Amino acid sequence: MIIDFIENSARYEGLHPSFKIAFDRLKQQDKAALDGWVDEENGVKMFGFKGESKTKEKALETFECHDKNIDIQFCISGKEGFLWKPRANCSIANGDYNTEKDVRFFNDAPDTYFELQANQFVIFFPEDVHAPMIGDAELNKIVVKVLI
Repeated sequence: MIIDFIENSARYEGLHPSFKIAFDRLKQQDKAALDGWVDEENGVKMFGFKGESKTKEKALETFECHDKNIDIQFCISGKEGFLWKPRANCSIANGDYNTEKDVRFFNDAPDTYFELQANQFVIFFPEDVHAPMIGDAELNKIVVKVLI
């Protein structure tokens, strides 16, 4: 997991061949206009979300990780909370892996809680189990899926 501000994204572009594309799209995107999925080239697609946040308890119902994609989650405005735990320390599966949606869920207790503020991003690799969308106000965010 990596947390930083969008202005520092160049530091991470060498970690994956499509990260530069993903970060360039985030910087250039009309963030207010993005609503729903936008398919992109080179294994990068974006999803704009504006809506209600969740409690920590509700977010834990979808404590998730991915096998085929890396998530870059970007906070446009306000704050967004996340729960996190290393996948290697998770042992209580919540259903089977969904190949179509590239998601698996766990019922383990998280190790960490953190918040993003406006213009911050978090990168979740397959080894990062996470529960996003925690807060007490409306969320305004973008999720970028980068195919591994």
